[in-house]
Amino acid sequence: MTHFNRRTMLGAMGAATAVGLAAPALAQNRKITVGALRFTSHSGSFVAFERGYFADAGLDVELRFFQAAQPMAVAIASGDVDYAVTAISGGLVSLADKGAIKVIGGALQEEAGIDGQKILVSDAAMQAGIDTPAKLAGKSWGVTQPGSSFHYMGSKIAAAEGIEMSFKPLQKVGAIIGALKSGQIDAWSIVPHIAKPLSGSGAVHIIGDIATYLPDYQVTTVFTSATNASDEQEMTKSFLGGFSKGVSDYNSTMIDKSGGDDGVNEMVDLIHKYVYTDRPREKAAPSIINGTMRLNEGAKLNVASVRDQLEWFQSEDLVDAGITLDQLIDTSYVETVGA
Repeated sequence: MTHFNRRTMLGAMGAATAVGLAAPALAQNRKITVGALRFTSHSGSFVAFERGYFADAGLDVELRFFQAAQPMAVAIASGDVDYAVTAISGGLVSLADKGAIKVIGGALQEEAGIDGQKILVSDAAMQAGIDTPAKLAGKSWGVTQPGSSFHYMGSKIAAAEGIEMSFKPLQKVGAIIGALKSGQIDAWSIVPHIAKPLSGSGAVHIIGDIATYLPDYQVTTVFTSATNASDEQEMTKSFLGGFSKGVSDYNSTMIDKSGGDDGVNEMVDLIHKYVYTDRPREKAAPSIINGTMRLNEGAKLNVASVRDQLEWFQSEDLVDAGITLDQLIDTSYVETVGA
């Protein structure tokens, strides 16, 4: 197994982490920047922005897009972004240890009965007989950075199966996809709106589900600067309120089908402004629909899952062993489970 430690993980974060960690004074007009990835799972932010829920909450929101979780954590710490949705990474935990950021809610969680993240292998790996995660011994697994959610998921699979894999940092999701399709890496895991189209191409194959290994996994969280969490409570509540309305609309439309096919089509049109923008609507729609996962209503946070992730980072020496769960999360804003 490829091993990383705090030194290599922090090095991958780059010099940007040296930027001042205290959030700057916020403008009185409540103009804020919200970080996101161009994933269907970030639709709560997109819906809240497009349907005016942030504006109704008194917030003038600018969306800023990233290609990986760790740079987003750095942006929160430096004050370039005020709120964001992303997976917990080693970089995020280390910044929490420095008193820079706080997780304040949940965004996406694996749920029984709802399609979740898929485990993928290259066609070359499949042709070599690797058709279950148990056969990944000695194979390579793609990650963005050491300490990313991809690293966590791969390690948990390896531990559950009693095997060892190597982990290859490729920095960006697009680079991982290219490496998997070309057989430069053997395996990876990603949300279904990306996994299913890749599988349909024939260059990649689905061999399992993350939920098998990590039931109720809190895939992504809502987080902000520690200053916003402690000193800008009304603004933080306003953000979570607008975001939660977007989440509720998304779940109601895409999972509960409250608006029927017309509602789904309207939601797909909205999401397509942000996801698969390089594809025509008719080609993007199936992937957006296939990627439907239930988002956390009211930004509810699974504390037990976050604790497991923190303990894994510590066990791998990717973060300081002394950091506590209370340093990472602020549970005062949303309902929590598994505390």
